Amino acid sequence: MNIFQCKGVTVKDVKVSAPGDSPNTDGIHMGDSSNVSIIDTTIGVGDDCISMGPGTTKVNISGVTCGPGHGISIGSLGRYKDEKDVTDITVKNCVLKGSSNGLRIKSYEDAKSPLVASKITYENVKMEDSGNPIIIDQKYCPNKLCTSKGDADRVTVKDVTFKNITGTSSTPEAVSLLCSEKKPCEGITMSDVKIEYSGTNNKTMAVCTHVKVTATGVDKRMPKRRV
Repeated sequence: MNIFQCKGVTVKDVKVSAPGDSPNTDGIHMGDSSNVSIIDTTIGVGDDCISMGPGTTKVNISGVTCGPGHGISIGSLGRYKDEKDVTDITVKNCVLKGSSNGLRIKSYEDAKSPLVASKITYENVKMEDSGNPIIIDQKYCPNKLCTSKGDADRVTVKDVTFKNITGTSSTPEAVSLLCSEKKPCEGITMSDVKIEYSGTNNKTMAVCTHVKVTATGVDKRMPKRRV
């Protein structure tokens, strides 16, 4: 499903499916749209279950089950010139089952123009053996084809809240916040994030670069590694 240049769209009680190994099969993609609600929907595909591109604002995602797939993503951002901001996004009461990523914000390492992703809230989300459950990636470079380095500071990521994110991760890195050196991620809040590694010892870690985080109620067994 592609929601483009739309206002006031509701998707409810819909099932979207494609083989887990099928490339470029986003379940629902949206861009340049506002006031979009995706409710009580089941998505299993070979790419992002839901992807929110540039110009997406005022989105409510609730009661969505995702898996297989690449998770619920904002981006990619910065691929083209003159992209618009992404703001006022809420993802709540969702389940991600066996997805290769969980909650993801991604922007191109060689972003072509400045834009902002802000006012984003993830709340009451359960992971069931998902890879990279929480990931902000400002160095996104698919197929290693980026033409230049060091321009990730053109995309600003700020005011993002992760609240009551629980469950299991298929990778040891439950939290990956990989932000720009010149323009660090700001206003990142984590509250009651408790994710266990489904492998040996059940221990996960958080990997953080150039990010300002406020954390409360986060699992104390989760070591932090800054690189």
